[in-house]
Amino acid sequence: MDIFLQQLINGLVLGSVYALIALGYTMVYGILELINFAHGEVVMIGAMVTLAVVNALMASGVDLPGVVVVAGGVLVAVPVCMALGFAIERVAYRPLRRAPRLAPLITAIGVSIVLQNVAMIIWGRSYISFPPILPATRHDIAGAGVTDLQIFIFLLALVLMAGLVLLVQKTRIGRGMRATAQAPEIAGLMGVNVNAVISFTFILGSALAAIAGVMVSAYYGIAHYYMGFLLGLKAFTAAVLGGIGNIAGAMLGGLLLGVIESMAAGYIGDITGGFLGSHYQDVFAFFVLIGVLVFRPSGLLGERVAERP
Repeated sequence: MDIFLQQLINGLVLGSVYALIALGYTMVYGILELINFAHGEVVMIGAMVTLAVVNALMASGVDLPGVVVVAGGVLVAVPVCMALGFAIERVAYRPLRRAPRLAPLITAIGVSIVLQNVAMIIWGRSYISFPPILPATRHDIAGAGVTDLQIFIFLLALVLMAGLVLLVQKTRIGRGMRATAQAPEIAGLMGVNVNAVISFTFILGSALAAIAGVMVSAYYGIAHYYMGFLLGLKAFTAAVLGGIGNIAGAMLGGLLLGVIESMAAGYIGDITGGFLGSHYQDVFAFFVLIGVLVFRPSGLLGERVAERP
């Protein structure tokens, strides 16, 4: 029971990060039917820029609490990633909006590889340590442990997801996003600036990706120029699991995938008699992806995509 509860806590924390990243995939797919495979690299850039700022502040001898230093890094990383998301849409995807679907898909993979190499040139190939930002205080819950950092990540992710839902449901730009997602041609005829809405969607998803990148780096204590590739694939799996194009589905899929992965890491050794260890946990995300595509390709809550003429 202790292991089950511990893995459930770990899974919900990790899944909340997957959900934030998955929202970027699902919002773009809902409007453009485009899988933005460069989104994982935006996550990586968010983590790397934050670490660069944090290391620069610490090297300068500034005596500030760790949380304040990291917050300063996030304040730089979020605008950088928002600008990057805007540039990716404007330069790489908008010119191909009416091209066959294969063209923007290949472009997305190309942008992903370019960003990886740019990050490798700037920050190198080595793993970069993330400084501890919260005391390693461990709270006991029915025999399982939860740290202050885990609580902070989970609560912040919930707040960001709730804020996104309110923005989409209650604001003018949110109505524009929903109208564009349902029928972009009609939305344009009704006065919605479709290009501005699409750019805003990329910017919003990139801001969430930057914060998610900092969360996952702080959680594991490291960052790397290649970290966005696997994170992006897992978040894409979460979006497919919940129903790509569906915001609620991305949140549900992210949390479920995190729990499935953590449970697998906790029990795979017992199930296989020690033949496989917890380091095989990544493979379960792809078992989930294959299973969803085979048995329920529309996801748990169903796809929501734009109507094309």
